[in-house]
Amino acid sequence: MYPVLFRVGNFEVSSFGAMVAVGALIGLLLFRRELAARSLPATALDAAIAGLFGGIAGAKMLFVAEHAGQEPFLDLLLDRSGLSWFGGFAGGIGLGALILARRKLPILQVLAASAPALAVGQMFGRVGCFLVGDDYGLPTSLPWGVAFPEGLPPTLVKVHPTQIYEAAFLGLLTAMLLHWRSRGLPDELVLARYLSLAGAARFAIEFIRINPRVALGMTVAQFGSIGLVLAGFLLWLKRAHIASSQDAASPRSEMPDSSEPPAGKR
Repeated sequence: MYPVLFRVGNFEVSSFGAMVAVGALIGLLLFRRELAARSLPATALDAAIAGLFGGIAGAKMLFVAEHAGQEPFLDLLLDRSGLSWFGGFAGGIGLGALILARRKLPILQVLAASAPALAVGQMFGRVGCFLVGDDYGLPTSLPWGVAFPEGLPPTLVKVHPTQIYEAAFLGLLTAMLLHWRSRGLPDELVLARYLSLAGAARFAIEFIRINPRVALGMTVAQFGSIGLVLAGFLLWLKRAHIASSQDAASPRSEMPDSSEPPAGKR
């Protein structure tokens, strides 16, 4: 564990903060590349930058709501490690989409271009969680179990490193999204696959994490995961409808009328 990379006076630079910054930088570079590859306006980067701030605000707000009553409100608000990914996702996408709409930029196409960047940014965030010992799983006897004596909260018992499980999946998902986009997969399907796969993976990982169950035996993250999968399914339905409409409108070669005799034999 490396919760603190270095100190400047009383100011600590945490490994989590560093990983979030690296993920944001690489995500922005990847997003710019995807915009250029599809000839989308470079001004969409402004929406991505706004989305970073909206994501931090949303992540903090959901974290405070999830832990309300456990600690004083100001302590929760000022806790630098207290962030919730689903809150960040909603805040970042929401503010980014608002900027895109105000500037009359194609929201769906830009969001599809951002999918690899979102996945890689989340991957680095999960590595940061591992380095500070946050968001780990249940106790395990598996050989790769990890103890976090300085974790949040500390544990001397070996647990599932669920942060690494999710980071590994997100790295694979990033590669798949880039491959699908390079093959010209329609934007609706790129976004649908990102939402569905990211949601399904997080839903599964939650079963071995220590997050509290809030209703129906599920965590807040699992309810959010269901929402992502449903959103992906709706996008898939939209694309299927578009494809069927295009097929119906395409001209078809006319078959000869079998009731008419061939020319020269009338």
